[in-house]
Amino acid sequence: MIFNSLLIANRGEIACRIIKTAKKMGIRSIAVYVDADKDALFVTQADESIRLEDGGYLDSNQIIEAAKKTGAQAIHPGYGFLSENASFARKVKKEGIIWIGPSANVISVMGDKLKAKDLAIKADVPTLPMTSKPSEAKKIGYPLLIKAAAGGGGKGMRIVNKEKDLKESISSAQREAKSGFNDERIFIERYVEKSRHIEIQILGDSHGNIIHLGERECSIQRRHQKIIEESPSTRISEEVRNKMGESAVKLAKKIKYESAGTVEFLFDDNTEEFWFLEVNTRLQVEHPVTEEVTGMDLVSEQLKIARGEPIGFSQKDVTWTGSSIEARLYAEDPNNDFLPEIGTLIAFEESDSAEARWDTGVKTGTVVGTDFDPMLAKIISFAPNRTDAASKLAKALQSAHIGGVKTNRDFLINCLNTEEFIKGDTTSDFIERVNPSRKLEIEEDEIDHVLAIAALWIQQNNRDNANLAKFMQSGWTNGRLPMQKITFEFENKEHIVEYKKQRNQKFIFLSDKEACIYKKDNDGIDLIFDGKRHYSRVTLSNNNILVHMPFGDVMLKVKPRFKEPGTEKTIGGLVAPMPGKVIDIKVKKGKKVKAGETLVILEAMKMEHSIKAAEDGKVSELLISINDQVENGALLMVVK
Repeated sequence: MIFNSLLIANRGEIACRIIKTAKKMGIRSIAVYVDADKDALFVTQADESIRLEDGGYLDSNQIIEAAKKTGAQAIHPGYGFLSENASFARKVKKEGIIWIGPSANVISVMGDKLKAKDLAIKADVPTLPMTSKPSEAKKIGYPLLIKAAAGGGGKGMRIVNKEKDLKESISSAQREAKSGFNDERIFIERYVEKSRHIEIQILGDSHGNIIHLGERECSIQRRHQKIIEESPSTRISEEVRNKMGESAVKLAKKIKYESAGTVEFLFDDNTEEFWFLEVNTRLQVEHPVTEEVTGMDLVSEQLKIARGEPIGFSQKDVTWTGSSIEARLYAEDPNNDFLPEIGTLIAFEESDSAEARWDTGVKTGTVVGTDFDPMLAKIISFAPNRTDAASKLAKALQSAHIGGVKTNRDFLINCLNTEEFIKGDTTSDFIERVNPSRKLEIEEDEIDHVLAIAALWIQQNNRDNANLAKFMQSGWTNGRLPMQKITFEFENKEHIVEYKKQRNQKFIFLSDKEACIYKKDNDGIDLIFDGKRHYSRVTLSNNNILVHMPFGDVMLKVKPRFKEPGTEKTIGGLVAPMPGKVIDIKVKKGKKVKAGETLVILEAMKMEHSIKAAEDGKVSELLISINDQVENGALLMVVK
């Protein structure tokens, strides 16, 4: 089953990742894309691209037609979208195209978490108590975890602490599961509060060989989605690792697994018990950390297995070296419950002062919309020990120049720098328990430094672009003029910067601090301010100026001299915290509401978000209808 052309039925960073290995192996890569992705990185990196009509990445017929049209001999589904769709896998094979992944039957069985649990029990793999009947929830005992039977990625998942919340949580989980997987079935299992999410990477071939490549720990999650993963786990002993690996291989053999896959387990940090959760019949987002510590290319292994080749090594040949940590960079606002953000990336420059692997599908100028998952990139570090791996990852994040859309970057850095993370105290309650700062912590003198850089870069930039009197030195005058003044906004607070250029070419600020410019170019400025000197990358877009500092990026807004009309806020107005679709309205005009009561449910990126009342009141205006598409900040209703 030799093939030399491969269609990637996916987008973004995973499409770029697959293309990279295809090129190494001399395989022609073909991308499919929708209009929203017409300028995306993966489209330009592929050897050939085919535009998809309505239905896009979920339209299996269009994708197969694209494969036929381009002569693609194989299809790689990546993850998400159709990667765990058994019907799609069957269609691909029926058309005589090689499917990169396990058989449709395995996908079907393992994609149904209820059937997967039954198989795990038959394979003598430990599982958690569960039920698919809400009436039996009380027997399991609270807290409970509701899960979608047909998928993962945090969609359709809810923690329920009290019986009174069960009904609404089930309804919400079912809607989200229906939207994400076209299957509203859910099940309920015991929720283990102090736990770790441990997964075992497996490989299986068509010759009956199945091995595991060790574990990954993916315990640090927000909204039930992973944000930091690592290999190996700091908590798993060699004995437990061997037991988990044996359990994973035993289950994989029972279903005759082929290709790369992941067997996920829940590990109780107190008792060291572990239970089977699910099998992901695809490549995982976090697969790079396994690649880093084993030295293997998992996409390459997938392609070789699909060609019918036996795995080229045995279990005893697998070794693990050093430590690797991955952080997922998302377009989201950690200070707004990690809700997705949209906008245009005015800068996306990887770090040039810290060694790290960047798996990304975006670039400067990429528009981040509501159509897809808000992940921008995965940044992966590797070092001989975990402490250095954590430091390298934090430095890589900190020294990158990224802006235009709010991200979780500063939150990730703060997580990596906590004492708890360094010690490996990374149970699934990490974010709630440790509560790392969700933003860049910046001192007053550091703000002054940023403001000075922004003001002088703008002053020099205006001078560079001036059409008159260019022969004069900047700031020259034969009279006594007042200080130059510019107003910025940072974190909803106005900052007025006043400065004047002296005859010695230095700039003096109202605070009596001095600055001297050594060099200025289109990309940034090298200056000394209050005795501190460094080169700052600077990006200006409309009224926003992004300044890179040694401690990270700071976004300032250049305030206009006069207030813009139409910017007044409505008293009592409830606004959308993100762009999305209105899928449910819980109140009517004239209804009294209580603080904390759910008023509206929005859907964004296939996830549900409940908008709640901030205080007691009465709905005086209702400005939306079900199925409306609303922008971030749109007025939904007025509660007085």
